[in-house]
Amino acid sequence: MAISRPKPAWLRRRLPPPGRSATVMAAIKNRGLHTVCEEAHCPNQLECFGTGTATFLLLGPSCTRRCTFCAVDKSPVHKPKPGEPTHIGEAVAQMELKFCVVTMVTRDDLSDGGARHVARTIEIIHHKCPGVGVEILISDLGGNWRALDTVLAARPKVLNHNLETVPRLYPQVRPQADYQRSLDLLSRAHAHVPSLVTKSGLMLGLGETKEEVLTVMDDLREAGCHVITLGQYLAPSEQHHPVVRYIPPEEFAEYEAQALARGFFGTASAPLARSSYRAEELYRTASSQLSSL
Repeated sequence: MAISRPKPAWLRRRLPPPGRSATVMAAIKNRGLHTVCEEAHCPNQLECFGTGTATFLLLGPSCTRRCTFCAVDKSPVHKPKPGEPTHIGEAVAQMELKFCVVTMVTRDDLSDGGARHVARTIEIIHHKCPGVGVEILISDLGGNWRALDTVLAARPKVLNHNLETVPRLYPQVRPQADYQRSLDLLSRAHAHVPSLVTKSGLMLGLGETKEEVLTVMDDLREAGCHVITLGQYLAPSEQHHPVVRYIPPEEFAEYEAQALARGFFGTASAPLARSSYRAEELYRTASSQLSSL
């Protein structure tokens, strides 16, 4: 696979001021933690670190799946680290966060997909940092709905699961995933905890059509999804799925309008938007609308 063309001007950005980057990086490195910011080569990591935020990565850094868009390592996985939930709780406390995002690699080798480890992390964050809201970005857990219940019982504020792309492209982009299974996860989470903010995200530029994106939006709303993020796919290397098209900012603005018209409570739709970008802001917006229903 080859990256198709040079990045357009709207994907170039100046380096943000360092802000609290040193504190955030120390909190992560001193405890041997991983972040999706680094593992997935997120273009916003310096901005987020500078403002004192990061997205912690559980059960990593290696994944059991072979998605062709993802930069997360594909080497053999290791046993979960028992101390990881505590270390993340300590890092959240050190960073003095009011809201945090925790994600995970997919672990099909574990009977519960890692759900107990995820739930324990949320519980420890709640214990060490009372009042801190937690957004959890999970895998599809292999369709294990008891495992999903385990995660929900830990009381996250936001349950995020990314569809990533349109169903037609799953065989090329997410060959071990299933579009309907992912929709079912979001639908079950919404039905199980109606007060929970549910969230999903798409990458654009993989070869999808506008009509396909709008159909996915409709599917997400039918599943009870409240928040959607849309961002430009950027190939991590020449070995990954190529960028088929760079989507201009005005098209992202149009998608945002379409999402809001369909009833999403919040959306982040921009070339550099990612699933955890401005997560607290989107949660506050969606939670306010959800509570008014």
